[in-house]
Amino acid sequence: MADKIRVTVWGENAHEKVTPETQELYPDGMHTYIAGFLSPNADFEVRTANLDEPEHGLTQDVLDNTDVLTWWGHIAHGQVADEVVQRVYDRVIGGMGLICLHSAHFSKIFTKLMGTSCVLKWREVAERETLWVTRPGHEILQGIEDFFIIPHTEMYGEHFDIPEPDETILISSFEGGEVFRSGCTWRRGAGKVFYFRPGHETYPVFYNEDVQKVITNAVRWACPVSTYTPICPNREMGWYLK
Repeated sequence: MADKIRVTVWGENAHEKVTPETQELYPDGMHTYIAGFLSPNADFEVRTANLDEPEHGLTQDVLDNTDVLTWWGHIAHGQVADEVVQRVYDRVIGGMGLICLHSAHFSKIFTKLMGTSCVLKWREVAERETLWVTRPGHEILQGIEDFFIIPHTEMYGEHFDIPEPDETILISSFEGGEVFRSGCTWRRGAGKVFYFRPGHETYPVFYNEDVQKVITNAVRWACPVSTYTPICPNREMGWYLK
């Protein structure tokens, strides 16, 4: 593995073209803003990619030189080419870390890795969210106290149709009474997957210092320790004795 953690920040970059609130908050794209708060970390080497680039910016060479991929998408999930999704999937199985943000719960790559519908309840009325820590001391939660607050955001509520997480490290509560598993981890092959709920496109969620801290910590957590290529060899009897 490289001396630095090689991070690719992928963004759909669609709302930024059509939604005035998103254009105002993230004039250069959400992916560019996320890359901007990750880049100052001395142990990170950060690049961006988006839907409009050839192969969505996720060529085999780019992925082979990515340790951790962050993913944000919403209104253009169906435009992501299946062959690119398979390429990302193979890299995750082989060891690349994946961080899926907010509405990326419906992305092709997340649903493929989860094997479920990933549906949930939602409501957009700019309500208060409290994110409660359920695994104190977890690597992703370094520097986070018992809870943190996002003053105005979109609600996501249970039931969230995902396989049981390996770890549920954050649970959200909302003004309307709903709760949601907002920070979940899984292992898929040699790769680590983290789903993090915050990140709605019309609220300044990515400006929140605690949100930035969680994503930054998650990059370090998801970085592969080792990688492998799955194989299925035919072995003759007694091969291990030779």
